[in-house]
Amino acid sequence: MQRKEPHEKQPDAVDRSWHLARTAVEVDVAEIEYALMRAYEAFGRWQTECLASVVDIAASGPENAMLHIIRMNDRPKTIKDLARLANREDIPNIQYSLRKLIGAGLVVRQGSGRSGVTYLVTESGRAVTDQYADIRASLLIAAIKSVPNFPHKLEEATRTLELLTGIYEQVARVAATHRRSNP
Repeated sequence: MQRKEPHEKQPDAVDRSWHLARTAVEVDVAEIEYALMRAYEAFGRWQTECLASVVDIAASGPENAMLHIIRMNDRPKTIKDLARLANREDIPNIQYSLRKLIGAGLVVRQGSGRSGVTYLVTESGRAVTDQYADIRASLLIAAIKSVPNFPHKLEEATRTLELLTGIYEQVARVAATHRRSNP
């Protein structure tokens, strides 16, 4: 009987084939992409439910993230800052989220002109984000702490996701240079 090295993958009893994958590496990439999609959706639901437990506002995951990014480091942010920090290019959607957060009294717009406008949380926004942090700590952080060695796994996952983000950014640029023209 041939002994398998610890780093070699054991054959799966589950069919892991994908239309996107013809090799073992392609299967692994398809699996992580599928996991990312599911994690993104679960994260969005978590953000929505956590915020809804604090304030009566129907905010999507990205709108919730925008609120916390604006609060980050307790410094005002420009739309350009928000787009860069969230790794987004959809300025009209960011503007829509900002209008919604301003309308809810959580964020205020300061300044004027093209480069002089910044956004920051209001006192109400500060209270909401503080309450959100409390609920996050009592539910999410408590659940994470209950899983053995999970903080180490989170560090590793963060490094992996940052690396994947860079790879996706690069290959997106390359793909954009090879677009087919519309007929």
